[in-house]
Amino acid sequence: MNNILKYYSRKDVQNQILMASKNREIAAKYNDNFGKRPDIIQFENDILELARKGATSFHISVEHWSNPLDLKPGMSKKQLDDLRMGWDLLIDIDCKFIDYSKIAARLLIEAIEFHGIKNIGLKFSGNRSFHIGIPFNSFPKVVNNISTNLLFPDGIKVIVYYLKNMIRNHLAEEILKINTVNEIASSLNKQKNDIMENNSFNPFSIVLIDEMLVSSRHMYRSPYSVNEKTGLVSIPIKYSQIKNFKLSSAKIDNVDSSMKFLNDNLEKDEASHLIIQAFDSFKKNKEPKINRFEIQVKDKISIDRFPPCITKCLEGIKSDGRKRVLFILINFLRSAGWNIDEIENLLKEWNKKNYEPLKESYISSQIKWHKSQSIKLPPNCANESYYKDLGIKCPDNICNRVKNPINYSLRFKRSQ
Repeated sequence: MNNILKYYSRKDVQNQILMASKNREIAAKYNDNFGKRPDIIQFENDILELARKGATSFHISVEHWSNPLDLKPGMSKKQLDDLRMGWDLLIDIDCKFIDYSKIAARLLIEAIEFHGIKNIGLKFSGNRSFHIGIPFNSFPKVVNNISTNLLFPDGIKVIVYYLKNMIRNHLAEEILKINTVNEIASSLNKQKNDIMENNSFNPFSIVLIDEMLVSSRHMYRSPYSVNEKTGLVSIPIKYSQIKNFKLSSAKIDNVDSSMKFLNDNLEKDEASHLIIQAFDSFKKNKEPKINRFEIQVKDKISIDRFPPCITKCLEGIKSDGRKRVLFILINFLRSAGWNIDEIENLLKEWNKKNYEPLKESYISSQIKWHKSQSIKLPPNCANESYYKDLGIKCPDNICNRVKNPINYSLRFKRSQ
């Protein structure tokens, strides 16, 4: 307790916890028991005063509230919605083996980056796992005609489920490079069948990323808060550090408080593609899965057989939406039988026509990712977030007759 009190007396630590607590409900934990809820932190010195009373750690809400002190048990959904200003995407990885947690965190961040997101928070939980976060301001204000602050907890659940399915196969492969299925089962005192699903190793039987645990007033350990069970601090880290991360850097005496968990330096709506694509996949499948479409086109479909929406895309984008259009084009061209080199050359020419070209490294990374995946259809024509909202929708006499842009080209080809 003396070490903990000394640690929370540091002004730099107090400042970081205070900043992380802004517009959030907080709860101080006294070893195994939480203090009063709701509570807030208004001043740096509040942290030291709570520590003097025996507080060992501080926990903050995923949700942002206009007035956290107005919260109370038994509130209706409407009452909570009226009070909620927003929510951060918080992904909690839970695993007994930190090496597996590192792999999961790395793959999740790569999957998030694939959607054009740069502002990603990563922190050590204080035990054997990691927290990944995306700040609420990264998301668009409205998704599918619903105010995004009202999409809680569904927004988090759908995104996490979507990302889990993106990394599932890769996570299984990388874990099995370290240990065999029998070795993993033995280390957990389980039977081999307990960690298998459909005759394949299920990585989520040992690495828990459970989107169903998110509920209103859900809390997580604040950045720079001590974990009373281990004595280690929940410190933010850089993505580049995760592979070589050592627990010793989270010891109280070694903590460097210069880094924030969630930054304010945001690109407007940079998480739009992620949340739109996650909801789109969920609507189609209820349980979104990567690699769900296997398409075989014997002969490449030429540009003169592309639907009007794709032709408009290739003329260049004059406003926001370049990353969504890139996603449409890559999936369409792969479905249309174009090889990777042909796609890359066409996209380089397309990029020059945009009001502001995307970085070539970003386009290359997207192509590289898609190359490692099986062929997948572009979003369906009825998905307004991709076609109508981008101003590239085909005329109604075409859209009403086809379900997906590739259907137009295949019908055109058959008619010829």
